[in-house]
Amino acid sequence: MAVPKRRKSKSKRDKRRASWKLSAPGPIDCPQCTEPMLPHRVCAHCGYYKGRQVVTVAD
Repeated sequence: MAVPKRRKSKSKRDKRRASWKLSAPGPIDCPQCTEPMLPHRVCAHCGYYKGRQVVTVAD
């Protein structure tokens, strides 16, 4: 079984873990009203999600 010969330094360990991040999802255009919205969420401007109205929006 392979065993490391020397202990990895904290800086090596932290450099490896530095790229293990999530990126924020970018906005998309709503198919109904073409306003920017976050994906997989109800549009705040028109109240539509997946082609049907889910929430009534007060103007």
